Order: sequence, then C-alpha cells, then structure tokens
Amino acid sequence: MHWLLSGPLSREELTVKIVGLPASLQGKKLVQLSDFHYDGLRLSEEMLEKAIAVTNEAKPDLILLTGDYVTDDPTPIHQLILRLKHLQSPSGIYAILGNHDIHYKDAKTEVTGALTSIGIHVLWNEIAYPLGKELPLVGLADYWSREFNPIPVMNQLNPDTPRIVLSHNPDTAEILQAWRVDLQLSGHTHGGQIVIPGIGPAMFFYEKLAKKIPKKVQRRFPFLEENVSVVRHWEWAQGLHHLGKNQLYVNRGLGTYLPGRLFCRPEVTIITLQGE
Repeated sequence: MHWLLSGPLSREELTVKIVGLPASLQGKKLVQLSDFHYDGLRLSEEMLEKAIAVTNEAKPDLILLTGDYVTDDPTPIHQLILRLKHLQSPSGIYAILGNHDIHYKDAKTEVTGALTSIGIHVLWNEIAYPLGKELPLVGLADYWSREFNPIPVMNQLNPDTPRIVLSHNPDTAEILQAWRVDLQLSGHTHGGQIVIPGIGPAMFFYEKLAKKIPKKVQRRFPFLEENVSVVRHWEWAQGLHHLGKNQLYVNRGLGTYLPGRLFCRPEVTIITLQGE
C-alpha cells in the first residue's frame, strides 16, 4: 500500500504571520510531521527515512507531530520510535495523538509511553512552552475521543497571547473559532489522498454524488464510504486556510490508505514564523 501511486515525498515550505509575535521568535522554524500509520503496510522505510532526513536538514527550532503513528494495533510504535529518535531539534519534539492511536483500550497508554521513552513530549489537553511563555503550544485530545474539550484548556490563555494549537482533526477548527488560534496544525485527512488537479480532493465531490448513488452500489466500495466520513470539511483537506483571524494548516501526512494516493504526495512541512 505504501507505494500505491504515492509519489515522492514533498517538502512544503511556508511562512506564517502571527500578530504580536515577539522579536525573539521572528524566523523560528517549525517542522510538522503527521499520519505515519506505521504498520508495515502503509508507510515504507524509505519514505520514513527520507522524511526524517528532510526534517533534520531543515534544522528546525521545534518539531511537531500531529498524530496517527500507528493503525489501530499499537504494537508497531515500538519499532517506529527507533526511527523517530533520530529527529533533532534544540527546543524538543512535541506530539499529540490521533484517533488511530487510541483505537484499542490500552493503545493511548502504550503509544504515549513509547513516545515519551525517547523524549517526545505528548500533550493531551495540555499547554507547553517550548519556545517560551510568549508563544504557548496547546495540544488537544483527539476530536473523536470522549476527552476532547478545549474550553478549560483554551480559557487558561490570555486572549492577547499568540499561540499554536495542535489538533489532529481539522474539523476542530470550526469549534476553535471561539478563541484566538494564530496557527492550528492538523493532519488526519491524508490530503484527501485522491486529488483532482486544479479542483480539489475527490472525496469532497464524492460526498455530494453519494446521495445519488444507490446504497447497494456504494456497498461494493466500502473504503469510499469509510473515507467520506473522515471529516466534514473536505475543503480543508490540505494546506493553509484562514478562518476569520485564525489560521489552519493541514499536513497531507506520510502514510497511505486505500484506494491509494493520486496527485497527493506525502509531505514534510517546514514553517517559518514571522511577525505581523
């Protein structure tokens, strides 16, 4: 599956403007990695090795991981961390969990423990300050978990304080419009996996067509029905989006699901912070 129309790894670079960003944080560089789905099927060792190399070559000040390290069975996390321990960042590596990381009863504990064992800080409805008090980093529980509740977390922050929010599912951006979010980093969608050039993710259009397709026909392609329900906002499947004053960036991820990728390359995201 990892090779199926996946395409080569893409190095995406962008500059994100943040109102009130302190001078000391101007030019700070972040790298985002997401949706590994490391299970021996959906991500090749070559792709993973390349992603780690590209990350380290960028010399980031901070590395951010936005979930789905495994695919349901948490066991492969112990092999994945042997690769992730080679990531290098002076301000550390911070992570959140995705829906696949909490699929089984004890998966959350096992995945969190493994990541923590190599020095990765896992945030679950928590605030951290890897770049100092002037730019908090918020890590939220997965949207599909019972513990997703941004209210007590976000309300801890002064509205005048810039912040970065990690939230695996981009649908949460709609809810988070209640607060200041200078930059939300998400994954989950795999970029839509099949993209129509110049138009957008095929799932956005399939969802509309599905209402006209008989159920018995849809059942012959269960992966399509499953993929449609991944998010509500397929228009946010990848890239940078502005929601009022808030900004959302959705990483296309590294792993692959059926029916494979088409015009939707896996990515490493390199973000430079700039004041405004």
